[in-house]
Amino acid sequence: MRSLLALIAASAFPLLAGSATAQPVGQFPFALTREGQMLGAVEGEVASFKGLAYAAPPVGALRWRPPQPAPESSEMHTAYEYGVPCLQPGRPEASEDCLTLNVFRPFGVDGPLPVMMFIHGGGFIAGTANEPLFDGARLAQAGLIVVTANYRLGALGWLADPALSESGSGNFGLMDQIAALHWVHDNIAAFGGDPGNVTLFGRDAGARSIALLMLCAQARGLFQKAILQSIPARARLRSAQEAEIGRQFVAVLGSLADVRAVEPRRLLAAEIRLLETSRRSFAPMLDGSLVTEDVAAGFAAGHQSRIPLIIGSNDDETGFDTELDVKEEVASSGIASDELRKLYPDLARPSDLAARLYTDKVFSEPARLLARLHAATGAATFRYRFAYVPEARRANPEGGRGQELQFIFGVEGVLGASIFSRGDREVAGRIRSYWTNFARSGDPNGPDLPRWDGAASGDRLLLITNDRIASGDDPLAERLDRLAR
Repeated sequence: MRSLLALIAASAFPLLAGSATAQPVGQFPFALTREGQMLGAVEGEVASFKGLAYAAPPVGALRWRPPQPAPESSEMHTAYEYGVPCLQPGRPEASEDCLTLNVFRPFGVDGPLPVMMFIHGGGFIAGTANEPLFDGARLAQAGLIVVTANYRLGALGWLADPALSESGSGNFGLMDQIAALHWVHDNIAAFGGDPGNVTLFGRDAGARSIALLMLCAQARGLFQKAILQSIPARARLRSAQEAEIGRQFVAVLGSLADVRAVEPRRLLAAEIRLLETSRRSFAPMLDGSLVTEDVAAGFAAGHQSRIPLIIGSNDDETGFDTELDVKEEVASSGIASDELRKLYPDLARPSDLAARLYTDKVFSEPARLLARLHAATGAATFRYRFAYVPEARRANPEGGRGQELQFIFGVEGVLGASIFSRGDREVAGRIRSYWTNFARSGDPNGPDLPRWDGAASGDRLLLITNDRIASGDDPLAERLDRLAR
C-alpha cells in the first residue's frame, strides 16, 4: 500500500515542486521539505504529518553534541506514524533516535496560516509530543498549523560535565528546541504555515523552556508570541559547576570512554539509579552561553523578547506525582503553622493547607510576578487562572495539575482525559478560541468571548471557574503579596 502511495505521489511531484504549501496527492496531503517529499494522512478535516526528523539522530558520535541538520533527500517519505519518544524511564519503546516533530494542518485551506508549536512538560526527564492528549487536530481545525516536538531528556538532554559538554553547554534539550524552531522557520511554509507568525506554548517544564528561549539570543526572532502555562518562574537554575549530578552520572558508569560508548539501556539504568537516590535531577543549567540567568532575574532586567505573552496557572497544581514536592515546599517556606492557617482560614486539614501553599508559592505568585515584569516592558500581557473542573469529576475532584491542556487540545477519552459534557465542550471551545486568537494576532479577545483585560490594567486576570469566565481583580492578591515577601 505504501509503495503504491509513494508511486502516486512521485508521479505528481513535478507538478508540485514549485508549490509553497502542502498540496493533496489524490486524497493524501503532500509537502516538499529539505529532508525530502513528505506524504501525510487525512482524518476528517485535518491533515497530519508525523515523525518528521528535524535533526540528525543524536547517536554514536553525536551523543552529547549539539543537534546536526538532518540529511537532505529527494526521496518520498510517508509520515503516518509518530516517531519514538526520547529515552526515559518507564517507556520501553523509547530511543535516542527521537528528534522528530509532528505537523497538523486544516486540509484544503490555503496559507499562510499562523503556527502554534507545543513544547511538552515532564520535568525535563520524561514526556513526549506523541501523547494522544497532545493531538493537534482540534486546534488545527480553527485554521492554524500545530507543531509538537520531542527533545532530549534526562542525562542525554541536560548533562553538566565539562568533559562531555564540548560545545560549552550541557543544555542539549534546549539546543534541540532551537533546532526544531529553525526547522519550522525553514520548512513550515511547505505545509501552509507562516514562519513569521509562530507562537510557542507549553506547561511546566515546557513553559520553563519557552521562558528560557525568550531570554536566549540564539532563539531571538524564531517565534513571535508565547504562552506560559504553570511555570515555576522563581525556580533557581544551577550553574554547570553546581550541577553535580552530571559528574555523579559519569562516575556511576565508569570511565569517560564508557560513557561515550555505553549501550542506551545501561545509560538509562544509571540515570534511574541517580534519580532514585538524589533529589537533584537533570534540568537546564546556567551555562554562560545559551542560558545566562534565572527566568525571574532575566525578566526583571527586561532581557526577554518583548513579545505578546499569555501566562497563568491552575487553581490546584497538585497531582499524583507532587506529594514530595509539596512537603519540601512547605518545609522550606519558613511559614509557621499559625501563619499558614491565617493565610488559608477556610482550610482545616494540614494536607489541604500544604497543597494550597504549594500551588500559590510555586505557581500562582510567580505567574503574577512574570506577568507584571513583562507588562512593564510595554509588551501585551494577559494573565489567567484556570479553576474549571469537568462536570464528571466534580463529585470527586482530583489534583488540577495540567487540567487546562485537555481543554486547549480538546481531546476526550484518552488516558488522563475526561469525557466532556456539553457544558465542558462550551468552555473548551472558548479556551481554544482565546489561544488561537492570540496565535493569530497577539490578542486573545474575539467575538462572543468574555473580555480578557490585559495584565497592565492593575492586578487583572481572566478567571476561568465552574460558574463563569470573566476578567477581574485577582481575589488572591493580598495572600500572594504576603507570600512574595
